[in-house]
Amino acid sequence: MPRINWTRDELIVAFNLYCKTPFGRIHNRNPDIIALAQALGRTPSAVSYKLANFSRLDPTLQARGIQGAGHGSKGEEEIWNEFQDNWSALAYESERLLAGMMGVPLEQVSHIESPDVIIEGKEREAVVRVRVNQSFFRSAVLAAYNSRCCISGIAVPELLNASHIVPWSVDAANRVNPRNGLCLNALLDRAFDRGLITVTQEYEVRVSAKFKGSADTEGLNGTVLRYHGQKLRMPERFTPEPSFLDYHNQQIFRG
Repeated sequence: MPRINWTRDELIVAFNLYCKTPFGRIHNRNPDIIALAQALGRTPSAVSYKLANFSRLDPTLQARGIQGAGHGSKGEEEIWNEFQDNWSALAYESERLLAGMMGVPLEQVSHIESPDVIIEGKEREAVVRVRVNQSFFRSAVLAAYNSRCCISGIAVPELLNASHIVPWSVDAANRVNPRNGLCLNALLDRAFDRGLITVTQEYEVRVSAKFKGSADTEGLNGTVLRYHGQKLRMPERFTPEPSFLDYHNQQIFRG
């Protein structure tokens, strides 16, 4: 049979799945890859190979000496660049396209609860867009770190958050950029958000001196203080952007 070229929409949903799939799970036996293949009318092998093609463009994987598939298309490069240029728009578009191809509601694809039924029209659309993008960001960040806290090593998804390095309210352009995220357990997420810990541009954990004067030194030694000076557990892809870490160091960290 002749090879059928991938359309832009197909490439967008394929990159969506690439972002949300841990690198070690990109294979033709992955249920998510099988489901997407069925929706696209392609084989699981074709879809997994396409995801592997995207990996050749990933700087984090390149730095680790992982090249991905040897040959790719210009279309893959174009979609990669579209996402890098506008994560918020492309993340939402990819989820919307995926829902349409799967024949299910957008909320189901994004694993979010529907907004209050009282909300209608443009307000409802805005709420859904925010929730869809938040869900995409969480999925992409947790997948990048294999659902393991990058400081403590905890690997229980229910206890993990996708933490923004530069806060959501500060940088609209990078709200959904996975390179603006860290996978942290709930306690460290709270401490990072409050500026009580940070990560340097050299990917080293720093703990605020404010902790050292706490009355609960014993408890903090086991949960926070022990990580001071520790190197970050690096993600398989979407390495934190140094300029984002510098912002957190300079503007949020209470050293």
